[in-house]
Amino acid sequence: MAVSSMDSESARTPQPTAALTKGGHSRLPAGALSPVLGARRKHYVCGSVAAFTNIMLTFPLQKLLFRQQLHGVLATEAVRQLQRDGLRNLYRGLLPPLLQKSTTVAIMFGLYEDFSRVLLDRADGSGVPELATRSFAAAMAGTAEAILTPFERVQTLLQDHRHHGRFNNTVHTFRTLLTEYGVRECYRGLVPILLRNGPSNVFFFGLRGPIKEQLPEASSRAGHMVNDFVCGGLLGAALGIMFYPFNVVKSRAQSQVGGAFQPCREVLLTVWRERGGSVAMLFRGAHLNYHRSLLSWGIINATYELLLKFM
Repeated sequence: MAVSSMDSESARTPQPTAALTKGGHSRLPAGALSPVLGARRKHYVCGSVAAFTNIMLTFPLQKLLFRQQLHGVLATEAVRQLQRDGLRNLYRGLLPPLLQKSTTVAIMFGLYEDFSRVLLDRADGSGVPELATRSFAAAMAGTAEAILTPFERVQTLLQDHRHHGRFNNTVHTFRTLLTEYGVRECYRGLVPILLRNGPSNVFFFGLRGPIKEQLPEASSRAGHMVNDFVCGGLLGAALGIMFYPFNVVKSRAQSQVGGAFQPCREVLLTVWRERGGSVAMLFRGAHLNYHRSLLSWGIINATYELLLKFM
């Protein structure tokens, strides 16, 4: 892989006065909103808006997947659970992922750009490959996202029907965890999140450029959006399958309230034994996760790149 493989179209930010072009066709003026947002801040804003759009569109599907991860049930049973919960509870637990995902994706894209710029400046002339520098920047950005683990923690509790009678909403759940158990309880499940975030970021930023280069060259705004959707969707789906066991462990760990903190390996072994030592059972829900990730990361990547062209 060439050292420039970590570069996506968004990483090569044009000057504000230049016109965006692709294949000789003129695009919208670049940097149209840069005077308002600033060149560095725009990556955070674009990432946040892209994640917000995705969560609003895909939350019911994500909730269906969560039930499969937590209980190891078939999709039909997960659907029946949601039907029993009723339409009123369908978007129960929306606020935590809306806040968490909007912030973490902003951090993911924004810190990756910031870390890349700082590290590349420091590594200039040192002989360190650009690929290694950008990979390290991606891993650092993914690790920084884990500071928002409490939002995933609260989301898990609100989506688990076993806790519907105990936790009323996002604020009540946070208050209960903090007053009765302390800050540490909010970070239950931190280890699988760290093991997931850093490596997946490295793969995402490392491969989205090369994948897009293999797609047919686009000559219109719609064509670019399709290419960005396909690129982000394929990567998101593949990484979702690759790191699926970490999400299973995270969901199981975070569904517990109080008690001892079990090591990540111990939680995985518990789930493994409960599901009869079957790989297929461990990955139950992975097919739904594949389609959700395909849609979610397609939306995020396409929206992010589109917004970036206006800034």
